[in-house]
Amino acid sequence: MGKHRAPDADPTDFDAATIALDDVTGDYEVDAAHTRIGIRARHAMVTTVRGSFGEFSGTAHLDVADPPASSVQLRIAAASIDTGVPDRDAHLRSADFLDVEGHPEIVFRSTDVEQVDPQTYAVTGDLTIRDTTRPVSVDFTLTGSARDPFGALRVGFEGALAIRRSDWGLTWNTPLDTGGVLVSDRIQIEFDVSAVRVT
Repeated sequence: MGKHRAPDADPTDFDAATIALDDVTGDYEVDAAHTRIGIRARHAMVTTVRGSFGEFSGTAHLDVADPPASSVQLRIAAASIDTGVPDRDAHLRSADFLDVEGHPEIVFRSTDVEQVDPQTYAVTGDLTIRDTTRPVSVDFTLTGSARDPFGALRVGFEGALAIRRSDWGLTWNTPLDTGGVLVSDRIQIEFDVSAVRVT
């Protein structure tokens, strides 16, 4: 269990997810209204700052019988970063960090999908930030499947990815008088995805 997750017995836990379908094979589009792509970073070596991207799109092909035939693509508008503090968000959009004027999109394209267990898939792919592309791997857990009140077949996935931002050229920092730096090099990208089958 991740350190940021509530214990299983905690009264704030959600209701159990619904797994209504054994076979979720098909083509899907990410439902941006019910999906969160978040980030976490350490600030001043003492606390965690969280944010999310508000504009993104994605598609997926899921093949339960042949997982390596599955694929995922996500496109994120870098300028949509939101940490709740306008000055900080402006700095993150600047050339010190995401440089959104020169590099408006963050893109992930899968290259391989492997089924780890009945509900978990290891998705390997290329992550492009600021025109630098590097391979990454994310474990996605199928959190549920259902047919919603509008007749749409919907699936949910959760995953998280830890990266070093300096590997993508995001190297800005300020040393602290007490040691360490203002912004951690290691950050986490979090995915809480709801996708709707289109075919």
